[in-house]
Amino acid sequence: MKHSGQRIGGRDFDITVGDLTLTVSKATLGITDNVEVAHDKGVPNGWVAGSVSSEGEIELTAAGMKILGEAASSAGSWRELPEFDMLFFAKTGSGEELKVEAFACKMKVDGLLDIDANENTKMHMTKLKFIVTSPDFVHINGTPYLSKAETEGIVRPGE
Repeated sequence: MKHSGQRIGGRDFDITVGDLTLTVSKATLGITDNVEVAHDKGVPNGWVAGSVSSEGEIELTAAGMKILGEAASSAGSWRELPEFDMLFFAKTGSGEELKVEAFACKMKVDGLLDIDANENTKMHMTKLKFIVTSPDFVHINGTPYLSKAETEGIVRPGE
């Protein structure tokens, strides 16, 4: 019987926020794709493209918050943090690999503190939500989620 080798697990991910490498306790990234069925006389007949959005959340320990806090201090405030490209990357010794990129992510603090004096564990994580704000949107293993036709002609801020 041949063994399949190591599989990707949550501990295998390295997460980069801009130039910062962060150790996170948890990370999520979701895509909302509003593709809808087209109807003729109330009967399905093809589909129409809809809007898209992407958002996620990272949970940081105090050490991770310190690293991101230094970036916020350099920016002037937490709200002035610039948009960051985020990279979620995992690779196993057996060659399994996953690379997800989210572009121009705008951070916002969601859950700053969650303290429970009755627990014998370290402080709960700080939750930071983020929204993807670039037409480059999300790439999965190097392939963009959106087609070139969907983003053609969109002027990015600063261009």
